[in-house]
Amino acid sequence: MNNVQDLIELITLKQLDPTQFEGFSKTVGSPNVFGGQVLAQAVNAASRTITNNRVLHSIHAYFLEAGDLEVPIIYDVSIIRDGGSFSVRRVTALQNGLTIFILSASFQKKEEGYNHQIKMDEAIKKPEELLSWTEVLNQFGDFIPEKTKNFLSADRPVEFKPVELINPFDRKDLPAFTNVWFKLKGDSSQLDVAAKQQILTYVSDYNILAAVMNRHASKAHWGNTVTASLDHSMWFFRDFDFDDWLLYAIETPNAAGARGFAQGNIFTRDGTLVASVAQEGLLRPK
Repeated sequence: MNNVQDLIELITLKQLDPTQFEGFSKTVGSPNVFGGQVLAQAVNAASRTITNNRVLHSIHAYFLEAGDLEVPIIYDVSIIRDGGSFSVRRVTALQNGLTIFILSASFQKKEEGYNHQIKMDEAIKKPEELLSWTEVLNQFGDFIPEKTKNFLSADRPVEFKPVELINPFDRKDLPAFTNVWFKLKGDSSQLDVAAKQQILTYVSDYNILAAVMNRHASKAHWGNTVTASLDHSMWFFRDFDFDDWLLYAIETPNAAGARGFAQGNIFTRDGTLVASVAQEGLLRPK
C-alpha cells in the first residue's frame, strides 16, 4: 500500500449479506495480520449497518488470535440496539471458522453539549523539524537492526515522524512517553466522517506499544520480547481533516504481569483533540 486510496480499498469490505462482510489482508512488515487493519475493517463493517446517520463515538475490542495474512476474514455484525440517541453494534471476526477478534462499537446522533479538552504540548517539535521513518531508513539503514529495518522498509499509506528519535543500540531506559506526527500519503480531501474515523482507527495501532518498550529499553527490545495487542479502545471527539500532520501523543502508566498499558491522544496541528486511545499489549520476555 502506497497511499490513502490503497488503504481505503483495504478497509472497505465486500458485503456478503446485510450483516456479514469479507476482508483481505496486507502486511505491514510483520508475519501476522496488523491489528489496526482488523480494527478498521471491523469498524467499516459496523458502520455499514448504521442507516440513521449516527456517528461513531467509541470502540472497544479484543484480539483473540493472530490473524493469517493469506486467509480472508469474515466479519459478522450483530445489531445490539438502536435507541433514541445511540446505536450499538457487535462485530465478530473469523478465519476458518475460528473467532480471532471481537469489537463493540457505539454510534450517536449529533447533539450539542458542554465542551472542553486538554491542551497539546506546544513545545513539541513540528514535523518540518523531524525525520520520517523513510528518511531514517535511508540515512541510517546500515546501522539499524535487521528486524526494525524490515519493518521500516514496508510500503505504507501513512508517513510517520517520531519526535523522539531512538538509538536502538543505546541501551538505557527512556521516559514513559513518545510522540509521533503522522500524515496520509495521497489525496484525502474527499473523505467523509466515517472513512476518516476508520483510517484513524487503522493508524491508532501503530506506535502505541513502543512507549511501553521504550520505558524498559535497557533490557527490552523487539528482538527479545514477544509482543501482541491484547485489547484496544478508542473514543472519537471531533471531526477533522487529514490534509495536514496530526500528533499522536502516547504515555505508558503501567507495565506488569507480562503486559504493558499505554494511552494516547491524537491532536490536529492547531491543538484540537480529535480522539483518545487506550491499549494493553503482551510484552513477554523471551
